[in-house]
Amino acid sequence: MTLLIHSMTEFSDIMLGTLHAAGAKNLAEVGAEFGGMSQQLAAYAQVTGGSLTSIDPCPKQEFLDWVAQCPSVNHVAAASLDAMPGCKDIDAWVIDGDHNYYTVINELRIADANAKRDGKPLLALMHDVSWPCGRRDFYYAPERIPVEHRHEYSFEAGVTLGHAGVINNRGFRGAGQFAVALHEGGPKNGVLTAVEDFLEEARTDERPLAWAMVPAVFGLGIIFDASAPWAADVAQLVHPYHDNKLIASLELNRLRNYLAVIEWQDRQAA
Repeated sequence: MTLLIHSMTEFSDIMLGTLHAAGAKNLAEVGAEFGGMSQQLAAYAQVTGGSLTSIDPCPKQEFLDWVAQCPSVNHVAAASLDAMPGCKDIDAWVIDGDHNYYTVINELRIADANAKRDGKPLLALMHDVSWPCGRRDFYYAPERIPVEHRHEYSFEAGVTLGHAGVINNRGFRGAGQFAVALHEGGPKNGVLTAVEDFLEEARTDERPLAWAMVPAVFGLGIIFDASAPWAADVAQLVHPYHDNKLIASLELNRLRNYLAVIEWQDRQAA
């Protein structure tokens, strides 16, 4: 399974470089899972004299074992939309939680409101802005999404490149761990759509928001206040990766191979 890389830790150099360029100290992450990125963020916060708040209602046991030995990390075992408003003095958000439009646009709205409240420039680093979640909702807990904001979904169906629908028990799927929307595209569907709509509503001439996207390993997105004193340094760091056609081509090839491995595993298990 190590062939099928999917973790945000693959971006650690870009992410930690961005945090350093922005002078970020106090960090909040949404979504810890196994804690791989959490450990890197905690180490960064310790070196800079900052803090890490990790928000995840049900992380993996590996994270819980680690955080129990790391008293400097504040683990909030609650859903992001409930926990985020209570976070104070956050310099940067690392968002890798529930990958659907409703959750992500509201996470960004809360992060933005908190930044304004605390007099901070907005800086948010986000995972899964590319395929398969960029234009299709995924739900860890569909019951948490208001029905009017939730697409029809399946816990067993899978998705594949070039197919807007779903395939029963094939392709990239949650196998009971998460659900996928039955269709790709359209309004209010997917992480990237949420980002675009947030930027449309939040950008102003007085407070411009910049956007960079690294089209690899399911996509890393970076939103930052272009009027911040550190904005030029962040822009210089991320610009070579932004919407890079070579990286995007390599990612498409990786995804095709990724899906081929899943198909092979399915055949072996049959």
